Amino acid sequence: MNAVLLDTHVILWWLEGAAHISTRARSVIEDIASVVLVSAASAWEIAIKHKAGKLDVTPAFVERFAGVLEDNHFGELPISMDHAIAAGLLESSHMDAFDRMLIAQARVEGIPVVSTDHRFDDFDVRRIW
Repeated sequence: MNAVLLDTHVILWWLEGAAHISTRARSVIEDIASVVLVSAASAWEIAIKHKAGKLDVTPAFVERFAGVLEDNHFGELPISMDHAIAAGLLESSHMDAFDRMLIAQARVEGIPVVSTDHRFDDFDVRRIW
């Protein structure tokens, strides 16, 4: 099984039509052999940014986010105790809580992250872009 974890911006770009997504990342997401996962942290980030007026999505989109993922055949990656501890113990050079969780989940699960964020490279996480 080839699993990948999508960074939040990649999920949003995918749902907008994938125009900003690299050819390599798009091919991994579209590959029927790939298990595409979305962290619960991304749902949390989207809801917080929407509520703060920093993300232009509808309340209905936020409320139906799990269904949107299902419609796109993306799986949910819940946050476990192991993920939470690993995120808390990460080196402090990256302070974004959502990214820290994605990094921790990728490390614990042994899966790459699909992201444009080069800061992930500093955390022994395979990044696909």
